[in-house]
Parts: sequence; C-alpha cells; structure tokens
Amino acid sequence: MAFHQGLSEHLASGATQLAHAWAITRGDGVMLGFTDHDRDLAFEGITFRADTGLSALALQQGVGLAVDNSEAIGALSDAALREADIDAGRFDGAEVRCWIVNWGQVEQRQLLFRGTIGEIRRAGGAFTAELRGLAEVLNRPMGRVYQKPCGAVLGDRACGLDLSLPGYAAEAEVLAVAEARVILPALPGYEPGWFARGRLLVLDGAAAGLSAPIKRDEGAGDHRQLDLWQALRATLVPGDRVRITAGCDKRLETCRYKFNNLLNFQGFPDIPGEDWLVAQPAATGQTTGGSRR
Repeated sequence: MAFHQGLSEHLASGATQLAHAWAITRGDGVMLGFTDHDRDLAFEGITFRADTGLSALALQQGVGLAVDNSEAIGALSDAALREADIDAGRFDGAEVRCWIVNWGQVEQRQLLFRGTIGEIRRAGGAFTAELRGLAEVLNRPMGRVYQKPCGAVLGDRACGLDLSLPGYAAEAEVLAVAEARVILPALPGYEPGWFARGRLLVLDGAAAGLSAPIKRDEGAGDHRQLDLWQALRATLVPGDRVRITAGCDKRLETCRYKFNNLLNFQGFPDIPGEDWLVAQPAATGQTTGGSRR
C-alpha cells in the first residue's frame, strides 16, 4: 500500500501523532464519523467525533479472494450510536471507511479499510460489529437459474419497470398496527391482493426508512389490511405515513397483464416440467413426434 507522501515522511520521522478515523454511511444516507483521538477531526466534509469510544481490532488484510475482516468495538451513545437504531437494523450492511491520519495535519492521511458492517453483537451498553471487506462480494455465488418463474426483482435493472408510474404504488396514513399487521384506509382503485408480495416503506416516525415485504393484502370495508412477513424492527404507530408498492408473483401472466412488461420477463415459461421427466414411451411405436392417426 502506497502511503500519502506527507504521511510517509511523518512516519519516517519517528515522532508520530497518529489516530484512526471511521466513517459509517447507513443505507438511509445518514453518515456518522468517529475517531480514537481525544479531539474531533474533520476532513472530506465529515466531522469525526472523539467522545464516542469507537475503536477497532487490528485489520486483517491480504491478497486474493479471502475476506478482509476486523471488528469495531464501541459504546452505545444516544448522541451517536443508539441502541434503538441497531435493533432496527439501520446499521446492517452500512458502508465503513477507516483512515490512519496525522491529527496535527489531517491532509496527511491514508485510507486503510473499506467495506461493510456485518453481524452486530450487543452486550450491556456496548457493541461489537463485524467488518467485511470489499472482497466478500466475490465469494457470493452468481449465475442465472433456468426456471419458469421470473428471476428478476420487481423494479431492478433486469426487470426495468418504473415503479413510480401511476398504479404501482400508494401512500397512506397508518390507522392501526398489531405486530406484523398494518391497517390502512381502503385505497379505492387497488383491488385486494394488488400489494401482496410487494413492499411497505415507512416514510416518517420512529421507523422512518425501514421496509418489509408484504405477505397478504386484503380489503375489508372501509380499511385495507396488510400482513407483513415479519414485524418492523422499530415502532410503527397510527398516524405514520407509509408507501406500499405492488407485488409480483413472478409469473408470465402477471408480467404481461399486471405490469405490461413482458419484453423484460426473465423466466423460461416453456421449460419442461417434472411431468416430462416421467412421461412413458409411446405405445404405438411411433416416435417421430408427429400426430397419431
């Protein structure tokens, strides 16, 4: 790793004033900065706070496809890392960057680590977060599965559908919540089941930014009942606003008639099924594939 020239000279001097600085960018766009120095540092538009108690074990980095990893250790603080945010999953998969920096001249710095947060363990008023390097994504299995259902995710690049088009999303105010069940107004114009297999996104309140897949969508009189696959990991209360998007069951007919997106269907509807594998030979002896007469 080639260090910044000024930092290299500083290291060679033998009398160093070094600190580590960490930047965490959550999936909702919130960015937090921390340092193990005894005073705040600032660079790249980020203020790295000194009173957080965040530190890290020695980074383990190497060549090849091995996963670079470390652990960040810190104390939970209402002003920085809140226990409620960790429980809600707001730090799951968050981007992490770590620099070594001359705290006397912060322009003399070097990026040491870049990756994401993995598993987070909590004990009392402290936490330990696993840090996963960029090479981890290279260990994920990739490829395409040949199957009848569509392999794309609704609205992603392979699907190509613009979910902002009219009819594919709705916003409403929550009327009631019971664990994984959310009650909304009737939503006229959307038939029951339209949002099944879709997604619910919370727009405001304590759970703002969190989302969950929708298991069931039922209309009942003057209200709409949504059952989620699992309850949100933060409190959702009546009066909070949510945005729900239409669901897709991955069938060719749904892609064609519900979304008018047949050209982007990523499945293989004509692939032979299991019945073809156990088909018996023709009794007539004719095996040309032609019609029997």
